Amino acid sequence: MAEVKIKVANAPCSWGTLEFEGMQAERIGYRQMLDELVETGYSATELGDWGFMPTEPEALAAELTRRGLVMSGAYVGVAFKDPTAHAEGQARVLQTARLLAGVADKLGQSQSPFVVLADDNGVDPVRTQKAGRAGPELELSPAEWQIFAEGVERIAGAVRAETGLRSVFHHHCAGYVETPAETARLLELTNPELVGLVFDTGHYAFGAGEQGCETVLSALNRFAGRIWYVHFKDCRPEVARQARLQDWDYFEAVRRGVFCELGQGCVDFPAVLAWLRERDYHGWITVEQDVLPGMGTPKESARRNREYLRDIGL
Repeated sequence: MAEVKIKVANAPCSWGTLEFEGMQAERIGYRQMLDELVETGYSATELGDWGFMPTEPEALAAELTRRGLVMSGAYVGVAFKDPTAHAEGQARVLQTARLLAGVADKLGQSQSPFVVLADDNGVDPVRTQKAGRAGPELELSPAEWQIFAEGVERIAGAVRAETGLRSVFHHHCAGYVETPAETARLLELTNPELVGLVFDTGHYAFGAGEQGCETVLSALNRFAGRIWYVHFKDCRPEVARQARLQDWDYFEAVRRGVFCELGQGCVDFPAVLAWLRERDYHGWITVEQDVLPGMGTPKESARRNREYLRDIGL
């Protein structure tokens, strides 16, 4: 059987541009970030938080065109637990979706970018403190689940109706959809025609707790029918273990390097890649190595991550 083409992207978070409040200082500018992304071997980018890159389709398309890039997606966090936040969240999501659709149209992309919906992660102090070790006692109530899922489905429907783009939900540490059980519950409560899953290997490994590293492949099988998009992120198990023992919050765990360079942690990427190819996955794999502003050496890490993927056949 002919090998299916899988394309490799990266994202601004790998350069220290994170969506969290108070994490905007010491950021690398978008032009430098895009230049380095190209130089290190990637063919697409996610958008990053609103305002990091140009917010007019013509201007953003011009920046991508001169570098031979396209757009793979954009992450937008919404406080889905709070019904009063849904309208404002929908407005922000649609703003982003219009930009993505406009850019994709101008670039003539063969594959449309994804709108990546997520909880407003890193805001709730308890969930932020308990990232990587969230127990059932922290889960949403049945009524809260209904509010949360209805908000996700309604916004995904609005995105499709107005722009034609598909929406995926990002299970993410330090939010209300982090654990395997929470991920499954959200998918049970939402329309599979409207809401897909972006499967993030590193967030799954950390968010699933002590056995997370060993359960990535079983999770792929469990959620196979809903996985439309994939993030490649690694997780260093000794840091995750220390975070649990020392009761570090999410940001401290990231600062200590819980999300390490690909191949340096516990995720079996050759097995994940084989799984994707067996299922004829032909979309984007977006590499993410979350770093806080001013942390690490983003360009060198991006290069090593791309070299690692080439070494395993991608």
